[in-house]
Amino acid sequence: MTASRHIVCRARDADFAGPPEWAAKAEGLRRWAAISEDTGAAHTGFGVCELGPGGEMPGHVHSFEQSFYLLAGEAVLRTPEGAFRLGEGDYGLVPVGVPHAWRNEGAVATRWADMQAPQPRGRYHGDTLQVDVAGHPSAVLLDLKDPRTRSFGHITAASMSGPSPDEVSMRTARLVYSGIAVKMMVDTDLGAQLQTMFMVAYAADGVAGAHDHPFEETYLILEGATDATFDGQAYRLEPGDIAWAGAGCVHSFRNAGSEPVRWLETQAPQPPARHSYRFANDWDYLQGIVGS
Repeated sequence: MTASRHIVCRARDADFAGPPEWAAKAEGLRRWAAISEDTGAAHTGFGVCELGPGGEMPGHVHSFEQSFYLLAGEAVLRTPEGAFRLGEGDYGLVPVGVPHAWRNEGAVATRWADMQAPQPRGRYHGDTLQVDVAGHPSAVLLDLKDPRTRSFGHITAASMSGPSPDEVSMRTARLVYSGIAVKMMVDTDLGAQLQTMFMVAYAADGVAGAHDHPFEETYLILEGATDATFDGQAYRLEPGDIAWAGAGCVHSFRNAGSEPVRWLETQAPQPPARHSYRFANDWDYLQGIVGS
């Protein structure tokens, strides 16, 4: 990690590695571990997984909480609650210690972003153990209006411009301010305790001034482009790029074009009840009125 406490990973430099040690026989499985203890993060494990056609990730459990968001293709996620057929735009949470397994029954590769908190530790074999997942039920499609669906949701670009007529729950609520729309995905409402995952969209005039947080954030750009600064260093972030800001890293964003820019964002640990943002302008203003 640099002294400026940030990381920028370019999509063109994505380094997908084969199956992890605990699943050495898994076929068609690879992962780009963009943010990890090896890159200098303290709380975040963030990457992109790929599972080829016919591929399977055997049953396993983590000592960390894992959230995910499907970027492309379809996959079946099996847990003790059943087997669920997931598609692009679906997301969910796998709590600590819950057995689960993935398989790709389709004809194209499946990709999903995953967030792990607390961060997996390489010295403990990544904090993952292979286990059996009871039963092999037929996979079912998600019914997001069913209140018994407690661990999953769905979000797309269209969701950021407002809910469709049949979206009526608080899971569809959006926060809109200063040309920025935010829609929560994985949080305490979904059962998460250690992280958050949400979608952010900037309109053409969307701007977030310089600020920092008492936690780590990760950003995966999905569409459009944003001009970002991290501790004074400027970057143009485009689809597939991943950036990470450590606690105390001052950062800002501005839409770099005339079309919306949208990204997936995560935080770890979860934000405190108050003072989760520290805007530089507020403290510059105070310095101006009290003198120095």
